[in-house]
Amino acid sequence: MSSPFQDPGFLRDPYPTYAELRRDGAVRKLPGTGHKAGYAVTGYSEARQALAEPGLSKDTARFFAGKETGRSLHPAVSQNMLATDPPDHTRLRRLVTRAFTPGAVDLLRPYIVDLADALTDSWVPGDRVDVIESLAVPLPVTVICQLLGVPAADRDAVRAWSTDLFAAGDPRRIDAASHGLAEYMAELVASKRRTPDDALLSALVAVRDSDGDQLTEQELVSLAVLLLVAGHETTTSAIGNAVLALLRHPAQLELLRSDPSRIDRAVDELLRYDSAVTIATWRWAPEAVRVGDTDIPAGSPVSVSPGAANRDPDRFTDPDRLDLERADAHAHLAFGHGIHRCLGAPLARAEVAAALRVLLTRFPGLRLGRPADQLRWRRSRLIHGLESLPLLL
Repeated sequence: MSSPFQDPGFLRDPYPTYAELRRDGAVRKLPGTGHKAGYAVTGYSEARQALAEPGLSKDTARFFAGKETGRSLHPAVSQNMLATDPPDHTRLRRLVTRAFTPGAVDLLRPYIVDLADALTDSWVPGDRVDVIESLAVPLPVTVICQLLGVPAADRDAVRAWSTDLFAAGDPRRIDAASHGLAEYMAELVASKRRTPDDALLSALVAVRDSDGDQLTEQELVSLAVLLLVAGHETTTSAIGNAVLALLRHPAQLELLRSDPSRIDRAVDELLRYDSAVTIATWRWAPEAVRVGDTDIPAGSPVSVSPGAANRDPDRFTDPDRLDLERADAHAHLAFGHGIHRCLGAPLARAEVAAALRVLLTRFPGLRLGRPADQLRWRRSRLIHGLESLPLLL
Protein backbone atom coordinates (compact mmCIF):
# COMPACT_ATOMS: atom_id res chain seq x y z
CA MET A 1 0.00 0.00 0.00
CA SER A 2 1.44 3.39 -1.01
CA SER A 3 1.36 6.60 0.99
CA PRO A 4 -1.83 8.63 0.47
CA PHE A 5 0.41 11.65 -0.15
CA GLN A 6 1.65 10.03 -3.39
CA ASP A 7 -1.77 10.13 -5.08
CA PRO A 8 -1.63 12.59 -8.03
CA GLY A 9 -4.99 13.97 -6.92
CA PHE A 10 -3.41 14.98 -3.61
CA LEU A 11 -1.27 17.62 -5.33
CA ARG A 12 -4.38 19.26 -6.81
CA ASP A 13 -6.67 18.98 -3.80
CA PRO A 14 -5.26 17.44 -0.60
CA TYR A 15 -8.33 18.06 1.54
CA PRO A 16 -10.35 14.91 0.67
CA THR A 17 -7.26 12.84 1.56
CA TYR A 18 -6.92 14.67 4.87
CA ALA A 19 -10.61 14.17 5.68
CA GLU A 20 -10.27 10.44 5.00
CA LEU A 21 -7.17 10.18 7.18
CA ARG A 22 -8.89 12.06 10.00
CA ARG A 23 -11.83 9.65 9.93
CA ASP A 24 -9.39 6.89 10.91
CA GLY A 25 -7.85 8.99 13.68
CA ALA A 26 -6.22 12.38 14.14
CA VAL A 27 -2.83 10.62 14.39
CA ARG A 28 -2.46 7.71 12.00
CA LYS A 29 0.35 5.34 11.08
CA LEU A 30 1.31 5.55 7.42
CA PRO A 31 2.34 2.64 5.20
CA GLY A 32 6.00 2.39 4.36
CA THR A 33 9.24 0.61 5.11
CA GLY A 34 12.49 1.56 6.82
CA HIS A 35 12.99 5.25 7.52
CA LYS A 36 10.01 6.11 5.28
CA ALA A 37 7.45 4.65 7.70
CA GLY A 38 5.90 7.12 10.09
CA TYR A 39 2.81 8.85 11.44
CA ALA A 40 0.57 11.56 9.96
CA VAL A 41 -1.01 14.15 12.27
CA THR A 42 -4.16 15.67 10.76
CA GLY A 43 -6.26 16.80 13.75
CA TYR A 44 -6.01 20.41 14.90
CA SER A 45 -5.35 19.90 18.62
CA GLU A 46 -2.96 17.03 17.89
CA ALA A 47 -1.09 19.07 15.25
CA ARG A 48 -0.80 22.02 17.62
CA GLN A 49 0.62 19.70 20.27
CA ALA A 50 3.02 17.99 17.87
CA LEU A 51 4.35 21.27 16.45
CA ALA A 52 5.36 22.36 19.95
CA GLU A 53 6.13 18.91 21.41
CA PRO A 54 9.66 18.84 22.93
CA GLY A 55 9.58 15.04 22.66
CA LEU A 56 9.64 15.35 18.85
CA SER A 57 12.99 16.30 17.35
CA LYS A 58 13.80 18.29 14.19
CA ASP A 59 17.41 17.04 14.21
CA THR A 60 17.26 15.05 10.97
CA ALA A 61 21.05 14.57 10.85
CA ARG A 62 20.77 12.56 14.06
CA PHE A 63 17.85 10.55 12.64
CA PHE A 64 19.70 9.59 9.46
CA ALA A 65 23.05 8.90 11.17
CA GLY A 66 24.21 5.49 10.00
CA LYS A 67 21.32 5.10 7.53
CA GLU A 68 21.94 4.82 3.79
CA THR A 69 19.64 7.30 2.04
CA GLY A 70 21.19 7.38 -1.43
CA ARG A 71 20.96 11.18 -1.32
CA SER A 72 23.59 13.90 -1.64
CA LEU A 73 21.86 17.00 -0.29
CA HIS A 74 24.28 19.77 0.58
CA PRO A 75 24.66 20.13 4.38
CA ALA A 76 23.60 23.79 4.12
CA VAL A 77 20.16 22.50 3.10
CA SER A 78 19.91 19.23 5.03
CA GLN A 79 21.22 20.67 8.31
CA ASN A 80 19.69 24.14 8.47
CA MET A 81 18.01 25.88 11.41
CA LEU A 82 14.73 24.07 10.68
CA ALA A 83 16.55 20.78 11.26
CA THR A 84 17.91 21.64 14.70
CA ASP A 85 16.69 21.48 18.29
CA PRO A 86 17.48 23.77 21.23
CA PRO A 87 19.96 25.07 22.22
CA ASP A 88 21.33 25.38 18.65
CA HIS A 89 17.94 26.35 17.25
CA THR A 90 17.48 29.01 19.94
CA ARG A 91 20.92 30.50 19.24
CA LEU A 92 20.45 30.62 15.47
CA ARG A 93 16.92 31.98 15.55
CA ARG A 94 17.87 34.76 17.94
CA LEU A 95 20.40 36.07 15.38
CA VAL A 96 17.73 36.83 12.75
CA THR A 97 14.51 37.38 14.69
CA ARG A 98 14.91 41.15 14.84
CA ALA A 99 14.75 41.48 11.04
CA PHE A 100 11.27 39.92 10.89
CA THR A 101 9.41 41.44 13.83
CA PRO A 102 6.08 43.20 13.14
CA GLY A 103 7.82 46.53 13.74
CA ALA A 104 10.57 45.77 11.24
CA VAL A 105 7.99 44.66 8.68
CA ASP A 106 5.99 47.86 9.22
CA LEU A 107 9.05 49.79 8.09
CA LEU A 108 9.20 47.61 4.97
CA ARG A 109 5.49 47.88 4.17
CA PRO A 110 5.72 51.00 1.94
CA TYR A 111 8.46 49.30 -0.10
CA ILE A 112 6.31 46.15 -0.46
CA VAL A 113 3.26 48.18 -1.56
CA ASP A 114 5.32 50.20 -4.05
CA LEU A 115 6.84 47.02 -5.45
CA ALA A 116 3.40 45.42 -5.93
CA ASP A 117 2.31 48.56 -7.78
CA ALA A 118 5.43 48.56 -9.95
CA LEU A 119 5.01 44.89 -10.87
CA THR A 120 1.47 45.57 -12.14
CA ASP A 121 2.08 48.98 -13.76
CA SER A 122 2.35 47.46 -17.24
CA TRP A 123 -0.81 45.36 -16.90
CA VAL A 124 -3.66 46.56 -19.14
CA PRO A 125 -7.36 45.76 -18.57
CA GLY A 126 -8.39 43.18 -21.13
CA ASP A 127 -5.00 41.45 -21.11
CA ARG A 128 -4.25 37.94 -19.89
CA VAL A 129 -1.52 37.57 -17.25
CA ASP A 130 -0.08 34.76 -15.18
CA VAL A 131 -0.33 36.11 -11.65
CA ILE A 132 2.18 33.54 -10.35
CA GLU A 133 4.86 34.47 -12.85
CA SER A 134 4.16 38.21 -12.85
CA LEU A 135 3.34 38.97 -9.20
CA ALA A 136 3.28 36.05 -6.74
CA VAL A 137 6.89 35.03 -7.52
CA PRO A 138 8.70 38.35 -8.08
CA LEU A 139 7.11 40.16 -5.12
CA PRO A 140 8.44 37.95 -2.28
CA VAL A 141 11.61 37.00 -4.19
CA THR A 142 12.54 40.66 -4.66
CA VAL A 143 11.74 41.53 -1.04
CA ILE A 144 13.80 38.72 0.53
CA CYS A 145 16.67 39.24 -1.91
CA GLN A 146 16.63 42.94 -1.06
CA LEU A 147 16.67 42.13 2.66
CA LEU A 148 19.57 39.71 2.31
CA GLY A 149 21.51 41.75 -0.23
CA VAL A 150 21.31 39.35 -3.20
CA PRO A 151 22.29 41.26 -6.39
CA ALA A 152 19.44 41.76 -8.86
CA ALA A 153 21.41 40.01 -11.63
CA ASP A 154 21.52 36.78 -9.59
CA ARG A 155 17.87 36.56 -8.60
CA ASP A 156 16.60 34.48 -11.53
CA ALA A 157 19.22 31.79 -10.85
CA VAL A 158 18.45 31.83 -7.12
CA ARG A 159 14.75 31.47 -7.86
CA ALA A 160 15.37 28.50 -10.20
CA TRP A 161 17.44 26.64 -7.58
CA SER A 162 14.82 27.35 -4.94
CA THR A 163 12.02 25.98 -7.15
CA ASP A 164 14.00 22.81 -7.84
CA LEU A 165 14.41 22.16 -4.10
CA PHE A 166 10.68 21.35 -3.97
CA ALA A 167 10.59 19.04 -7.02
CA ALA A 168 8.76 16.10 -5.44
CA GLY A 169 9.75 12.74 -6.89
CA ASP A 170 12.98 14.02 -8.46
CA PRO A 171 15.73 13.56 -5.84
CA ARG A 172 18.61 14.16 -8.26
CA ARG A 173 17.15 17.52 -9.27
CA ILE A 174 16.63 18.45 -5.61
CA ASP A 175 20.16 17.42 -4.62
CA ALA A 176 21.71 19.31 -7.54
CA ALA A 177 19.76 22.45 -6.63
CA SER A 178 20.91 22.19 -3.02
CA HIS A 179 24.56 22.27 -4.13
CA GLY A 180 24.00 25.06 -6.63
CA LEU A 181 22.28 27.31 -4.11
CA ALA A 182 24.67 26.53 -1.25
CA GLU A 183 27.74 27.15 -3.38
CA TYR A 184 26.29 30.42 -4.62
CA MET A 185 25.55 31.52 -1.05
CA ALA A 186 29.08 30.65 0.07
CA GLU A 187 30.41 32.87 -2.73
CA LEU A 188 27.99 35.66 -1.76
CA VAL A 189 29.11 35.45 1.87
CA ALA A 190 32.72 35.85 0.70
CA SER A 191 31.68 38.83 -1.42
CA LYS A 192 29.91 40.50 1.54
CA ARG A 193 33.01 39.89 3.65
CA ARG A 194 35.12 41.77 1.10
CA THR A 195 32.54 44.49 0.42
CA PRO A 196 29.95 44.75 3.19
CA ASP A 197 26.67 46.63 2.77
CA ASP A 198 23.70 47.38 5.05
CA ALA A 199 21.75 44.20 4.19
CA LEU A 200 21.01 41.31 6.55
CA LEU A 201 23.62 38.92 5.13
CA SER A 202 26.42 41.43 5.78
CA ALA A 203 25.17 41.78 9.35
CA LEU A 204 25.34 38.00 9.80
CA VAL A 205 28.85 37.92 8.33
CA ALA A 206 29.85 40.57 10.89
CA VAL A 207 28.41 38.42 13.70
CA ARG A 208 30.32 35.41 12.41
CA ASP A 209 33.61 37.29 12.08
CA SER A 210 33.38 39.08 15.41
CA ASP A 211 32.31 36.08 17.48
CA GLY A 212 32.67 32.63 15.92
CA ASP A 213 31.06 31.07 18.99
CA GLN A 214 27.70 32.50 17.87
CA LEU A 215 27.81 31.30 14.28
CA THR A 216 30.05 28.88 12.39
CA GLU A 217 30.81 29.43 8.70
CA GLN A 218 28.63 26.44 7.71
CA GLU A 219 25.79 27.74 9.87
CA LEU A 220 26.13 31.16 8.26
CA VAL A 221 25.76 29.75 4.74
CA SER A 222 22.95 27.43 5.86
CA LEU A 223 21.07 30.29 7.51
CA ALA A 224 21.38 32.41 4.36
CA VAL A 225 20.01 29.56 2.21
CA LEU A 226 17.10 28.95 4.58
CA LEU A 227 16.12 32.63 4.81
CA LEU A 228 16.21 32.93 1.04
CA VAL A 229 14.11 29.84 0.32
CA ALA A 230 11.67 30.14 3.21
CA GLY A 231 11.39 33.86 2.54
CA HIS A 232 9.50 33.44 -0.70
CA GLU A 233 8.46 29.88 -1.63
CA THR A 234 5.49 29.61 0.70
CA THR A 235 4.43 33.23 0.18
CA THR A 236 4.28 32.71 -3.57
CA SER A 237 1.90 29.80 -3.08
CA ALA A 238 -0.10 31.67 -0.45
CA ILE A 239 -0.73 34.54 -2.88
CA GLY A 240 -1.78 32.20 -5.68
CA ASN A 241 -4.03 30.12 -3.42
CA ALA A 242 -5.67 33.25 -2.01
CA VAL A 243 -6.41 34.72 -5.44
CA LEU A 244 -7.85 31.44 -6.69
CA ALA A 245 -9.99 31.01 -3.57
CA LEU A 246 -11.47 34.48 -3.98
CA LEU A 247 -12.19 34.00 -7.68
CA ARG A 248 -13.99 30.74 -6.88
CA HIS A 249 -16.07 32.48 -4.19
CA PRO A 250 -17.59 35.56 -5.85
CA ALA A 251 -19.54 36.72 -2.79
CA GLN A 252 -16.38 36.75 -0.68
CA LEU A 253 -14.47 38.48 -3.47
CA GLU A 254 -17.13 41.20 -3.65
CA LEU A 255 -16.88 41.66 0.12
CA LEU A 256 -13.23 42.68 -0.26
CA ARG A 257 -13.80 44.69 -3.42
CA SER A 258 -16.46 46.76 -1.68
CA ASP A 259 -14.24 47.36 1.35
CA PRO A 260 -10.48 46.86 0.81
CA SER A 261 -9.86 47.76 4.46
CA ARG A 262 -10.97 44.17 5.21
CA ILE A 263 -8.00 42.69 3.33
CA ASP A 264 -5.52 42.53 6.22
CA ARG A 265 -7.99 40.63 8.38
CA ALA A 266 -9.09 38.42 5.48
CA VAL A 267 -5.55 37.11 5.01
CA ASP A 268 -5.94 34.81 8.04
CA GLU A 269 -9.02 33.09 6.64
CA LEU A 270 -7.41 32.72 3.22
CA LEU A 271 -4.35 31.13 4.84
CA ARG A 272 -6.58 28.81 6.86
CA TYR A 273 -8.74 27.85 3.90
CA ASP A 274 -5.88 26.79 1.62
CA SER A 275 -2.55 26.61 3.43
CA ALA A 276 0.62 26.92 1.37
CA VAL A 277 2.42 24.60 3.80
CA THR A 278 0.33 21.49 3.53
CA ILE A 279 2.79 19.21 5.40
CA ALA A 280 5.38 20.69 7.74
CA THR A 281 9.03 19.72 7.58
CA TRP A 282 9.02 16.49 9.50
CA ARG A 283 9.88 15.57 13.02
CA TRP A 284 10.82 12.27 14.64
CA ALA A 285 10.59 10.68 18.05
CA PRO A 286 13.99 9.93 19.69
CA GLU A 287 12.01 8.31 22.51
CA ALA A 288 8.44 7.03 22.59
CA VAL A 289 5.98 9.93 22.79
CA ARG A 290 2.21 10.31 23.03
CA VAL A 291 0.48 12.69 20.63
CA GLY A 292 -3.21 13.05 21.29
CA ASP A 293 -4.43 9.54 22.08
CA THR A 294 -1.74 7.81 20.04
CA ASP A 295 1.52 6.32 21.29
CA ILE A 296 4.31 6.89 18.77
CA PRO A 297 7.23 4.46 19.09
CA ALA A 298 10.82 5.65 19.40
CA GLY A 299 12.50 6.21 16.06
CA SER A 300 9.29 7.05 14.15
CA PRO A 301 9.11 9.98 11.71
CA VAL A 302 6.10 12.25 12.23
CA SER A 303 4.49 14.36 9.49
CA VAL A 304 2.32 17.17 10.86
CA SER A 305 -0.16 18.68 8.42
CA PRO A 306 -1.15 22.32 9.00
CA GLY A 307 -3.33 22.03 5.89
CA ALA A 308 -5.34 19.22 7.43
CA ALA A 309 -5.48 20.84 10.87
CA ASN A 310 -6.90 24.02 9.36
CA ARG A 311 -9.83 22.04 7.94
CA ASP A 312 -10.54 20.06 11.13
CA PRO A 313 -14.32 20.30 11.86
CA ASP A 314 -13.60 19.78 15.56
CA ARG A 315 -11.87 23.18 15.56
CA PHE A 316 -13.45 25.23 12.76
CA THR A 317 -17.16 25.30 12.02
CA ASP A 318 -17.92 24.30 8.44
CA PRO A 319 -14.16 24.26 7.69
CA ASP A 320 -14.49 23.67 3.93
CA ARG A 321 -16.32 26.98 3.52
CA LEU A 322 -14.39 30.20 2.84
CA ASP A 323 -15.75 32.81 5.26
CA LEU A 324 -13.80 36.05 5.39
CA GLU A 325 -15.77 37.10 8.47
CA ARG A 326 -14.86 33.97 10.42
CA ALA A 327 -14.07 35.16 13.95
CA ASP A 328 -11.51 32.49 14.82
CA ALA A 329 -9.57 32.31 11.54
CA HIS A 330 -6.49 33.71 13.31
CA ALA A 331 -6.14 30.37 15.13
CA HIS A 332 -4.93 28.67 11.93
CA LEU A 333 -1.66 26.77 11.87
CA ALA A 334 -0.49 27.90 8.42
CA PHE A 335 2.60 29.43 10.04
CA GLY A 336 3.10 26.52 12.43
CA HIS A 337 3.23 26.76 16.21
CA GLY A 338 5.78 26.67 18.99
CA ILE A 339 9.49 27.45 18.76
CA HIS A 340 9.60 26.61 15.04
CA ARG A 341 6.69 28.89 14.11
CA CYS A 342 7.45 30.70 10.86
CA LEU A 343 9.90 33.49 11.56
CA GLY A 344 8.70 35.44 8.52
CA ALA A 345 4.97 35.34 9.29
CA PRO A 346 4.60 39.15 9.59
CA LEU A 347 6.44 39.61 6.29
CA ALA A 348 4.34 36.97 4.52
CA ARG A 349 1.10 38.58 5.75
CA ALA A 350 2.23 41.98 4.45
CA GLU A 351 3.13 40.54 1.04
CA VAL A 352 -0.12 38.61 0.61
CA ALA A 353 -2.14 41.68 1.62
CA ALA A 354 -0.20 43.94 -0.78
CA ALA A 355 -0.75 41.53 -3.68
CA LEU A 356 -4.47 41.24 -3.01
CA ARG A 357 -4.90 44.98 -2.58
CA VAL A 358 -3.27 45.85 -5.90
CA LEU A 359 -5.26 43.19 -7.75
CA LEU A 360 -8.64 44.11 -6.29
CA THR A 361 -8.27 47.89 -6.50
CA ARG A 362 -6.63 48.13 -9.93
CA PHE A 363 -8.50 45.35 -11.70
CA PRO A 364 -12.10 45.11 -10.43
CA GLY A 365 -13.12 42.88 -13.36
CA LEU A 366 -10.49 40.23 -12.61
CA ARG A 367 -11.48 36.66 -13.49
CA LEU A 368 -9.92 33.26 -14.14
CA GLY A 369 -8.30 32.82 -17.54
CA ARG A 370 -8.66 29.04 -17.43
CA PRO A 371 -11.18 26.67 -15.78
CA ALA A 372 -10.10 25.90 -12.22
CA ASP A 373 -10.00 22.16 -12.87
CA GLN A 374 -7.41 22.71 -15.62
CA LEU A 375 -4.90 24.59 -13.46
CA ARG A 376 -1.47 23.00 -12.88
CA TRP A 377 -0.30 22.43 -9.32
CA ARG A 378 3.28 22.15 -8.11
CA ARG A 379 4.68 18.66 -7.64
CA SER A 380 5.46 19.03 -3.96
CA ARG A 381 4.10 17.25 -0.91
CA LEU A 382 5.26 20.02 1.42
CA ILE A 383 3.91 23.04 -0.44
CA HIS A 384 0.43 23.26 -1.94
CA GLY A 385 0.59 25.85 -4.68
CA LEU A 386 -0.04 26.58 -8.32
CA GLU A 387 2.54 26.40 -11.10
CA SER A 388 0.61 29.10 -12.93
CA LEU A 389 -2.62 31.06 -12.53
CA PRO A 390 -3.79 32.70 -15.78
CA LEU A 391 -6.08 35.69 -15.19
CA LEU A 392 -8.12 37.93 -17.46
CA LEU A 393 -7.81 41.52 -16.28
